[in-house]
Amino acid sequence: MVEVLIASPEHLKQEPLLVVIAGPTASGKTALSLQLAAALTGEIVSCDSVAVYREMELGTAKPSRAERASVPHHMIDVVPPSTEYTAGDYARAARAAVQDIAARGRVPIVTGGTGLYLRALLDGLSPVPQRDEALRQRLRDAAERSGPALLHRLLRRVDPVAAAAIHANDAPKLIRAIEVSAMEGRPMSEAWSERKPEPLTGFNIVQLGLKPQRESLYARINQRCQQMFDDGLVAETTELVSRYGAETRALNALGYAEAQAILRGDMTEAEAIAKAQQGHRNYSKRQGTWFRRDPRIHWLHGFGGDVFNQAMVVVKKQ
Repeated sequence: MVEVLIASPEHLKQEPLLVVIAGPTASGKTALSLQLAAALTGEIVSCDSVAVYREMELGTAKPSRAERASVPHHMIDVVPPSTEYTAGDYARAARAAVQDIAARGRVPIVTGGTGLYLRALLDGLSPVPQRDEALRQRLRDAAERSGPALLHRLLRRVDPVAAAAIHANDAPKLIRAIEVSAMEGRPMSEAWSERKPEPLTGFNIVQLGLKPQRESLYARINQRCQQMFDDGLVAETTELVSRYGAETRALNALGYAEAQAILRGDMTEAEAIAKAQQGHRNYSKRQGTWFRRDPRIHWLHGFGGDVFNQAMVVVKKQ
């Protein structure tokens, strides 16, 4: 029998508690978040750059409908796949969510593996102009006609520093850098260097990181990818492509990109599954590298469903 440890108010600082659960894909973040929400009278705030999209279910590993019904969840199914949703958009909405949760006397539990979104929420991003959709579309059209190399050449002229840091084929980042430079009337790199991010304040923030054994994690990732396709990911992707178009950026996410390759006839289902599995394993490595750079994270060695008591010990000490 698992001993349940309940945090008592005397162990918590005067500022309201905010718990963060980070870690690689398939490490059990959802399982731990549900356990902590029950123990702490909490609500869960998703921190996932794909879970924000409605209608994308099978390829996103969102909490199940039953799990979402058992505990209030926020920042899931926020926008349609056709909407470009940035880290800044997420940070503004997620900050409002955690502040509302705390104001109602409950504990916000931020859960997810998108490192940039988490950084934007906790540490802030350098303030930048809002998007100029007309300019973005002109740049997209130019890239379609002449390739992303045209965007990179343009960025080198207006902001050589930013151009040196962005891959020549990364059209979305190139477009954003050109857009910001145009709206600022000066290089984006110069504008960003003068602006300080505004961190989230007013909370006692406890960050937990999940670090299961690598081989076990990879086995779970492989099984999850297989299950996505078994559950009908190709059919879901077919419907999404018919509704929003194959070029929709959200539909290039892991799993959906491979499902589209099947629809185009570029891969067999077996090949697509293998590629999706490899892609998710590589992504888990990048997530681990990102989160290990943050010294504020308390690492729990195991899957989320197995480390609840360890997590509660850390929370009680804060």
